[in-house]
Amino acid sequence: MKLTSRFRRLLQRPGSIDLGPYEKLTALVGAAEESLQELTDDELTEVVTEMRKPDALEEDDLIEFLALAREAGKRAIGERAFDGQIVGALALLRGRIVEMATGEGKTLAGAFAAAGYAMGGHRVQVMAVNDYLARRDAEWMGPVYKLLGISVSYIGQASTPEERREAYQADVCYAPVSELGFDVLRDRLVDDVADRVTVKPDVALVDEADSVLIDEARVPLVLAGATRTEELDDNVVALVRTLRARIDYEIDGDGRTVALTDKGTDKVEEHLGGINLYEDENLEQLTQINVALHAEVLLRKDVDYLVRDGKVNLINNSRGRIAKLQRWPDGLQAAVEAKEAVPVSDSGEVLDSITVQALVSSYPTLCGMTGTAVVVGEQLQEFYKVETALVPPNKPNIRVDEQDRLYLTVEQKNKALVEHIAEVHETGRPILIGTHSVEESEQLSDLLEAAEVPHVVLNAKNDAEEAAIVAEAGVPETVTVSTQMAGRGTDIRLGGRDESHDKERAVELGGLYVIGTGLHASRRLDDQLRGRAGRQGDPGGSLFFASLADELVTRYSVTSGLRPSPDEKGRLTDRKAIGMLEHSQRVADGANAELHRTTWSYHRLTGQQRAILLDTREKVLTEDLAADELAERAKERYDELVEEVGEDKVKDAARKIALHHLDRKWTDHLAYLADLREGIHLRSLAGGIVHLKPIDEFNKSAIASFDNLIADAWKDAAETFTEAEITEDGLDEAASGVPRPTATWTYLVNDNPFGTEADRILGRLRNAIKPESAAQAEEIPDEEFEDLPEELRDLDDDELPEELREADEDEDEDEKPRDKS
Repeated sequence: MKLTSRFRRLLQRPGSIDLGPYEKLTALVGAAEESLQELTDDELTEVVTEMRKPDALEEDDLIEFLALAREAGKRAIGERAFDGQIVGALALLRGRIVEMATGEGKTLAGAFAAAGYAMGGHRVQVMAVNDYLARRDAEWMGPVYKLLGISVSYIGQASTPEERREAYQADVCYAPVSELGFDVLRDRLVDDVADRVTVKPDVALVDEADSVLIDEARVPLVLAGATRTEELDDNVVALVRTLRARIDYEIDGDGRTVALTDKGTDKVEEHLGGINLYEDENLEQLTQINVALHAEVLLRKDVDYLVRDGKVNLINNSRGRIAKLQRWPDGLQAAVEAKEAVPVSDSGEVLDSITVQALVSSYPTLCGMTGTAVVVGEQLQEFYKVETALVPPNKPNIRVDEQDRLYLTVEQKNKALVEHIAEVHETGRPILIGTHSVEESEQLSDLLEAAEVPHVVLNAKNDAEEAAIVAEAGVPETVTVSTQMAGRGTDIRLGGRDESHDKERAVELGGLYVIGTGLHASRRLDDQLRGRAGRQGDPGGSLFFASLADELVTRYSVTSGLRPSPDEKGRLTDRKAIGMLEHSQRVADGANAELHRTTWSYHRLTGQQRAILLDTREKVLTEDLAADELAERAKERYDELVEEVGEDKVKDAARKIALHHLDRKWTDHLAYLADLREGIHLRSLAGGIVHLKPIDEFNKSAIASFDNLIADAWKDAAETFTEAEITEDGLDEAASGVPRPTATWTYLVNDNPFGTEADRILGRLRNAIKPESAAQAEEIPDEEFEDLPEELRDLDDDELPEELREADEDEDEDEKPRDKS
């Protein structure tokens, strides 16, 4: 491990932080530990309390504190921290993202670091990925914090404003990252300082850092206000269901966009009474047709969403569980609801939004921990300016990772998969199977049932029980089918949660055996699944199955030029086929990184504009800026009202009026930006922007729109003020035309659901290479590659897989591996 670290530092690769200084301090922590064992609990707490100071702990104090923390962990929860956990805590206290393998005790290391920051006068928010982990860790680590004299709390979706306000005042607060973001959004719209619940951002300690900072960073958090219910015309839904694939509509090569053909357009226009869909007066009908078509063709039940209790619930693609409060932009949400014949949910206008990246970046100090950080170390440095540290495991990892098994078709893969599961299950070895979707987990469950393999299924349909189910996956004879990384954060111990169910037998059988039903779009996600086995030096194993018809291959690679030669069971072992599988994963990784960059590039300017507006809003909220401005713009009216109702009432009314118009202008600006972004997207699809990047055009228009926003808000506020109903009871908001939203709600939205520029270029590249012969391949201009991620365009010819260097004249060979079951 140390040799590997030296090589990383030499190459300046992620994970190259030198742990030497931390290891020396850890040795000193161990030396100081013995002298603390004679302290009573009260004495230990008193010693720690006396060490608290408004500044960061000096090195000597830090050594003593970590020795005290280690002793507190041993006494409070019966766990004495390993040296690796102390090293991890030190790295966290230096603002690093720490990679520690599954089962190495990240939770305790994180608690020590959070307590260390609190000792220096900082308020810490530990960001979790969901309610369950936030509450579990706060309660689990609570006795440790109590012994150290540090207050701890947690927040969940059900927390009331009063509970949230109190929780934020604790030294350390555990909360899902989405709830932290939603509280920030709500606080941005208060019209009274007393209504705020959050505190000034200080230290963010991110659990499952790669999931939060990379996967979730692409998903904006939204605060909406109620407006109306947006239903889709039943005739449109029925019409779309009559359209035929490849005749009336075509799906782009990447599977992310669908569009009417000329024939389909004629059919729709005739059905709607001979209208021209592309005339301005028919824009609403065209939009409904497009979103209904997208919902019908591209969004799949039990893959992209579930229908539960008469509602459409989106599935979080990165974790395979229901994404609570997540929805598509309202038109698409309504289209899916119409498709499934469930009641259409309330629509609304976006009052404000924030990306996870913008939220996390608002904290002066950022650190985090995860089992897979090094793989995305470059992205963490690019987007957050933080470095990663790779902490060696307490015991060597002896897990055996077998070579991926590749098959020609999905049917052949599934047959081999089930046979292998049945064979291993016969030995009694515990098995954890990772699938990509609810649909896939249920299909596999049916196959296992037919093969008479007893098993338990864990997917987004029973997520409330996921932790308990996953915790028992290490018991012999157990077969657990799990969607994606459901239950992540739960320790899988051989022999079950309490290690009392034949642990010795589980060890003798080789430990937990992890099987993947297909490679993920990122090697990091594969590593997360593999990491469920082999904790703390336990034996374990992993094996992934894949096929040339898997979505990873069909979406991110090209099979032209590939002449597969499978054995009698359909398995492929030749270098070209395996190389193409690996290439597909690299391309997918690059496309996802580009999606992150695209999302951030579009939201960065919006965030800067919001900061300008917030500065003005804060002065209105906490100072007399509104009264001063309106007194100057409507002096006669101001003086008249002061004489009638008193200056305090007038100032309060002026503040509410000004806040309303600032918020109203921002809401309108966000709506404009949403339309603008979609317009830029459509223009690029049509070739309207050839030499200019869409983001540049977007920024130019966004800046022009924002230039006079604040000035216009003051102008509108002055007009309202001159006619407002202001009495001794204060401002009548409804009568004065400045009502607050009747209801607000929060949700996450899948950003840019119709694909990115990189996706579309990939599609054009694939379509260009796919024709029957090389002579028919479309020549792609150089400018088409300008927006491709570097991961996709900087490969030399000799680095490309064979299938990207030659086109196959045999169409049958090209199409054969693309057939999906």
